[in-house]
Amino acid sequence: MAAAALAGRRLLLQRCAAGGRCRLLGTAAEASSSPGGSEEAGGAAGGDEIYLKKPAAAVTTRDETSVAMPMSFMTGSVVGKRFYREATVRRADDGNGWTVMLDYRTLKSPAKRPLKLQSRTLAMAIAAEWEYQESDGIRPFTMPLMKLACTALERVPLTRKRIIDNLMKKFHQDLVFCRSPADNELTVGVHQRQQEKIDPILDWVNTEFGFKPVVYTSFFGGHQDEGLAKAVETVLKNTTDFELASIDAMAAAAHSLVIPLAIFRGRLGIEQAIELIRLEEDHQVDRWGLVEGGHDVDIADLKVQMSSAAVFLLLSWQL
Repeated sequence: MAAAALAGRRLLLQRCAAGGRCRLLGTAAEASSSPGGSEEAGGAAGGDEIYLKKPAAAVTTRDETSVAMPMSFMTGSVVGKRFYREATVRRADDGNGWTVMLDYRTLKSPAKRPLKLQSRTLAMAIAAEWEYQESDGIRPFTMPLMKLACTALERVPLTRKRIIDNLMKKFHQDLVFCRSPADNELTVGVHQRQQEKIDPILDWVNTEFGFKPVVYTSFFGGHQDEGLAKAVETVLKNTTDFELASIDAMAAAAHSLVIPLAIFRGRLGIEQAIELIRLEEDHQVDRWGLVEGGHDVDIADLKVQMSSAAVFLLLSWQL
């Protein structure tokens, strides 16, 4: 996890430490106040409004004022102009975890539930994402940690079984179990790279779970030992909501469940994982060349998806 730890530290140093923008607010007296007593919406029209709740009178706790993003936040659309001066973090008024503040308002999820996080470090990173939004628009696609937090707090508790079932359904066709043929001049190079890079991960699976994986070359995939599948499923069932949200996000980007589990268990770092995911395509790029606006964009997108999910996992473990 060294690469994930480094990425997490860089994220916090670059976004939180510079200028002290994401300072901690410890008591209600430290929050800025604002007159008025109304509820208003700002941003796009229709069902995409940013829901702002203001106090009707003197406020005793800051949880009485809040801001909730529209459901379109989770799809990546621009959801309106920046309406706050600064983003900070503080302990929740009930003492249960940490919350993100946009000025005097407590940030809520698109479902209008308080965004309470057990990790202060993760709350600071999410506040940094909000702090660095531009004045002309709030761009959810630049806030992967916020989206993952909403997923972990709202989607995973309600659909945990479905998420695990979906991951296990694709497990038998995992990327690391598929091996290119060694008897074809077009694929022999990939086969050699797979032996060098992926075989150590297969050995780790055998050691970690007690079952040797089945390697196949068929386009339609193979079938792993039921004991291995049960062992992997048990690991998923024992995860927290934040861990499962991170593993699910990485699995979707990697087309692999083994690679996220190796990150989860500390066997792989982010850069190693990306190398394994792109092993076959990088071989083709080395042979035929890189297509600008295609391969380079795919690489950047993969790095963002894998890095953000791995950093989210790491930060969720910290206090």
